[in-house]
Amino acid sequence: MAAERGARRLLSTSSFWLCCLLLLGRRAPGAAAARSGSPQSGSSIRTFTPFYFLVEPMDTLSVRGSSVVLNCSAYSEPSPKIEWKKDGTFLNLVSDDRRQLLPDGSLFISNVVHSKHNKPDEGYYQCVATVESLGTIVSRTAKLTVAGLPRFASQPEPSSVYAGNSAILNCEVNADLVPFVRWELNRQPLLLDDRVIKLPSGTLVISNTTEGDRGLYRCIVESGGPPKYSDEAELKVLPDPEVTSNLVFLKQPSSLVRVIGQSAVLSCVASGLPLPTIKWMKNEEALDTESSERLVLLAGGSLEISDVTEDDAGTYFCVADNGNETVEAQAELTVQAHPEFLKQPTNIYAHESMDIVFECEVTGKPTPTVKWVKNGDMVIPSDYFKIVKEHNLQVLGLVKSDEGFYQCIAENDVGNAQAGAQLIILEHAPATTGPLPSAPRDVVASLVSTRFIKLTWRTPASDPHGDNLTYSVFYTKEGIARERVENTSHPGEMQVTIQNLMPATVYIFRVMAHNKHGSGESSAPLRVETQPEVQLPGPAPNIRAYATSPTSITVTWETPLSGNGEIQNYKLYYMEKGTDKEQDVDISSHSHTINGLKKYTEYSFRVVAYNKHGPGVSTQDIAVQTLSDVPSAAPQNLSLEVRNSKSIMIHWQPPPPATQNGQITGYKIRYRKASRKSDVTETLVAGTQLSQLIEGLDRGTEYNFRVAALTGNGTGPATDWLSAETFESDLDETRVPEVPSSLHVRPLVTSIVVSWTPPENQNIVVRGYAIGYGIGSPHAQTIKVDYKQRYYTIENLDPSSHYVITLKAFNNVGEGIPLYESAVTRPHTVPDPTPMMPPVGVQASILSHDTIRITWADNSLPKHQKITDSRYYTVRWKTNIPANTKYKNANATTLSYLVTGLKANTLYEFSVMVTKGRRSSTWSMTAHGTTFELVPTSPPKDVTVVSKEGKPRTIIVNWQPPSEANGKITGYIIYYSTDVNAEIHDWVIEPVVGNRLTHQIQELTLDTPYYFKIQARNSKGMGPMSDAVQFRTPKADSSDKMPNDQASGSAGKGSRLPDLGSDYKPPMSGSNSPHGSPTSPLDSNMLLVIIVSVGVITIVVVVIIAVFCTRRTTSHQKKKRAACKSVNGSHKYKGNSKDVKPPDLWIHHERLELKPIDKSPDPNPVMTDTPIPRNSQDITPVDNSMDSNIHQRRNSYRGHESEDSMSTLAGRRGMRPKMMMPFDSQPPQQSVRNTPSTDTMPASSSQTCCTDHQDPEGATSSSYLASSQEEDSGQSLPTAHVRPSHPLKSFAVPAIPPPGPPTYDPALPSTPLLSQQALNHHLHSVKTASIGTLGRSRPPMPVVVPSAPEVQETTRMLEDSESSYEPDELTKEMAHLEGLMKDLNAITTA
Repeated sequence: MAAERGARRLLSTSSFWLCCLLLLGRRAPGAAAARSGSPQSGSSIRTFTPFYFLVEPMDTLSVRGSSVVLNCSAYSEPSPKIEWKKDGTFLNLVSDDRRQLLPDGSLFISNVVHSKHNKPDEGYYQCVATVESLGTIVSRTAKLTVAGLPRFASQPEPSSVYAGNSAILNCEVNADLVPFVRWELNRQPLLLDDRVIKLPSGTLVISNTTEGDRGLYRCIVESGGPPKYSDEAELKVLPDPEVTSNLVFLKQPSSLVRVIGQSAVLSCVASGLPLPTIKWMKNEEALDTESSERLVLLAGGSLEISDVTEDDAGTYFCVADNGNETVEAQAELTVQAHPEFLKQPTNIYAHESMDIVFECEVTGKPTPTVKWVKNGDMVIPSDYFKIVKEHNLQVLGLVKSDEGFYQCIAENDVGNAQAGAQLIILEHAPATTGPLPSAPRDVVASLVSTRFIKLTWRTPASDPHGDNLTYSVFYTKEGIARERVENTSHPGEMQVTIQNLMPATVYIFRVMAHNKHGSGESSAPLRVETQPEVQLPGPAPNIRAYATSPTSITVTWETPLSGNGEIQNYKLYYMEKGTDKEQDVDISSHSHTINGLKKYTEYSFRVVAYNKHGPGVSTQDIAVQTLSDVPSAAPQNLSLEVRNSKSIMIHWQPPPPATQNGQITGYKIRYRKASRKSDVTETLVAGTQLSQLIEGLDRGTEYNFRVAALTGNGTGPATDWLSAETFESDLDETRVPEVPSSLHVRPLVTSIVVSWTPPENQNIVVRGYAIGYGIGSPHAQTIKVDYKQRYYTIENLDPSSHYVITLKAFNNVGEGIPLYESAVTRPHTVPDPTPMMPPVGVQASILSHDTIRITWADNSLPKHQKITDSRYYTVRWKTNIPANTKYKNANATTLSYLVTGLKANTLYEFSVMVTKGRRSSTWSMTAHGTTFELVPTSPPKDVTVVSKEGKPRTIIVNWQPPSEANGKITGYIIYYSTDVNAEIHDWVIEPVVGNRLTHQIQELTLDTPYYFKIQARNSKGMGPMSDAVQFRTPKADSSDKMPNDQASGSAGKGSRLPDLGSDYKPPMSGSNSPHGSPTSPLDSNMLLVIIVSVGVITIVVVVIIAVFCTRRTTSHQKKKRAACKSVNGSHKYKGNSKDVKPPDLWIHHERLELKPIDKSPDPNPVMTDTPIPRNSQDITPVDNSMDSNIHQRRNSYRGHESEDSMSTLAGRRGMRPKMMMPFDSQPPQQSVRNTPSTDTMPASSSQTCCTDHQDPEGATSSSYLASSQEEDSGQSLPTAHVRPSHPLKSFAVPAIPPPGPPTYDPALPSTPLLSQQALNHHLHSVKTASIGTLGRSRPPMPVVVPSAPEVQETTRMLEDSESSYEPDELTKEMAHLEGLMKDLNAITTA
């Protein structure tokens, strides 16, 4: 053994350890000593402690209310602590008033409890013995069976028997109650003797009956409670008629399974005249029951085998012969054996890092399974605990915690047994006085393979010769604390080969030298990785298989040609044809016989060879069929049809395919007259024939028929006898029968009894009657009955209902004339059963976008909610969109149901009802659940593109939401390009907020075809794109030229107002333009005031502009070149304003505007520019008006996205979202500050391409707010954005407010920051099409003032407001700003 070799090496190379202990100058004995009770007499090493069970519990049968003792006693010094487990769980005997622990460790159970639903005492019990600091052992497992309530599977029936014959009276009860059955005759106990016996099944057999045996018989079951009596049956004893009667079996033998040492009774009782004699045969040999001591022939002919052995197993034949005929029956006796130990584990001494093997060899039938237990806990096989050679336990790399008691537990169907041994881990002996060796030098892996590594080293520096040194190599897997050891075989050897390693695995090695004084230093760890596996056996050649019996097949093969090493064993795989369950068995030879297979069934076989590297290549599958046998079942569906007065037609079907056991070669038909003592006639038919006409029968005579199937091996079992009676005379069957002569009905509550008389014309064959019935019509249901029947009860009808009933006689020609009758069932006198309680606690758990799990509880069930009856549950569900949706239903037999196939993002309601038999509950309270969202699965629909009236460069895109949005649409993306075949990333992108269905795109090139696609998105992602829609912009006309010419020629001078657009409406009126880039129009009065004001200050403005431009020329030119480069770059969006810096101070004549505070930096900024210019002016940096437009378009893409669905477009911009009003598209958790609607940058900002007075984020905020206000149906208050990172951007001179008080929308909360006068001012409305896309407006008229408030003061004021202002604080700040504004007005008008 490996453990013995390891122990032998360790002890042989470590003599100095035991020398000190034993005071002897010689080596320790071999490994055999390590397995003995003590390693050496006189040693101080710990000895093994006797610890074992004196008595173990046994299987026990008990009855309700009785007491049970499960014996257990263990021996140890000190005395062990005894505990008990039931079904694997420790019993708490302290608080148990019915179970108690006896002083010797036995378990006493008083008043055994057992009922249909409560069986607390029945189960498997195990005794556990524990000694502190020593270990734990467990006993065998004992089964406690409690006899159930008595139930009769069959009861005695009245019968008659001829004197001298045998009689049987059945009384079949639960198998565990058979010992409690006794019989009574005429209410008096029946005495059993050699002539009257009780079979193990409880059946009473009376042989050689006499007059004294007549009377009333009944069986009684007494199992602790009140006795249970069967029905009484009268046995009549008839005088001998002195005529012959058929030989029949009253009881045939049935197959048995017995355990060695038990008794087996093969029942066999036959009856007939003359009286039969019974003989028994086993495997074609007659049994001598007269001279055998173990074989006894009981009354009636049954065979009893006492003290069964394995040799008694086989097939037994009961042969009955009365001189006239012979009948036989057979049964199989299977003998099982308890598990027994051929070799038990033995105690072992060992040191840490050693490998050991506990041996355990068992036998039994069926073959026992083996499991190992350490200190009462199951040993789970792993890399270091392995089951080897089928049953042995190998422990690799011992550690101190492995010490204890190990038990081998063998178990099969018959029982279980255990045997144990103790493992003691020894401490290394202390070193003696003297020099110890240093660490070995130059440890290297000289050979590395897949499964082994060879290590070599040099002698330690302290002992260069090293002739007397021995070495130990310690190794472990990397990351594993358990270390194993391998010792050199003789002194001076400096190499070791470590075997049985895993391929492609890293191991850590260290080497230690030993001399006579002890162990020296350890070498440094060496890390080595084994090679990957490659060397595997090839397929086994010449594999053959042949059937040896109907249930066994032998397979043979040869050694693989390319073995790549010694073959250790083979694994034979086999599988039944037509199944996918493959079984396997380990084999060490070149042949094996598989037993227990199905008869006449095809199997496939293959073989895999194993060597030390693992499994090799499998052979090809070969197929073979087991041999045939006699059928094991009778033919099916036997029926008889009386043709006339002398013939009967027999029909049948073959036995079930699994029981045919071969090719059916024919059928044997046996028939006889129903009267006793008639001869049996046999007829053989071919195997393909499934009917036979039996002719030459007597008129008006009843015959019995049975059929058996035949194979090449013999005759199988026959069907039960079936009887039919020939006609008294040959009747006419050339026409249908006449109408029955009468029909009577008797209605009950839920049934109607129908009776009738046959047709008056008895000369026409009647083969049966057809009864039709139904409410109001007789054609709802039809039932056919035999021609002999004269009444029938129609069941399961409705009370108080009018039924129409028809009766027709029929034969092979057809059905005759019907006879009608009607009846009304009686009203229900018993109230309807109370309805059941509806399920409670209905819950809907959303699992995915189309699946919801419904769970509930049923208060009518026990507390454990276990369903034991035939109730079922009906789950119904629906959604209210659309409103007329119908309920869907499904049935379930558990307390949960998985509803699938639902729509995404849809609210469903669920309810449940329970049904049991005819009782149902009402629907439960509803539970609601909304399925998860899913990305849109269809594109936006009805996409249309139209040109805006009066603006040929502006188009309007309209669409409808996707049909399958699968969630709330949070945004749209419009793609457009002049090239329909361009890659999608080269198209221009316009994001749109999700609640808009229209969008304007401005400044397109005239007379140019554009292609548009739209894509929807929700919180789960982007949906598919719509098909491309083409639109060609109109050619240039006068209406388009003039505004553009004016914009390009005059905007820079500030001589013209921006184009307000034809769709302008005052913003305070509560309505906005439905599309487009909205503007902030001015009414005519205000326009007149502004024009007059401009005329007064024109000179001052010109001077200020000249001075300012002179100072800012250098910086403006730089920013202009950078911005223009961005416009003409290769990006998808309209520019990148990330580097544009804000101005120090700008004056705006329309209102005061504070830019937004950036408080929530976006963790995922996105920005993309577009390379497609909308017209030639897009790339012309000289055009001031277009510069402004370009800059506004750049800013228009910097909309604020909702946190939960930031678009991929916004994600590509290097920017952060602003603090915004909490509109519908915004998440509610965002910090919000109300801001005023602002217009775009002053027109003077257009003087260069992108001058530093432009604040892109401020523009973005303005546009976004206007967009949000436009999307909100109500009117919003003007508010202000404050951006603390920049100084004050602009001041505005408030215009004269229009008359009338301002109106506000109370639904939208806001904080007024400006004076009432400023609030009433008509603000420019800057619209946007979406959160991510800002509208574009022409720049307002620029106004320049000669001076401005001190920048530092303004900047400081804004920096102070960087934190979140309260409304009062903002009001104060704005009042201060209003004062500054008035000072500027005074300067301007001076």
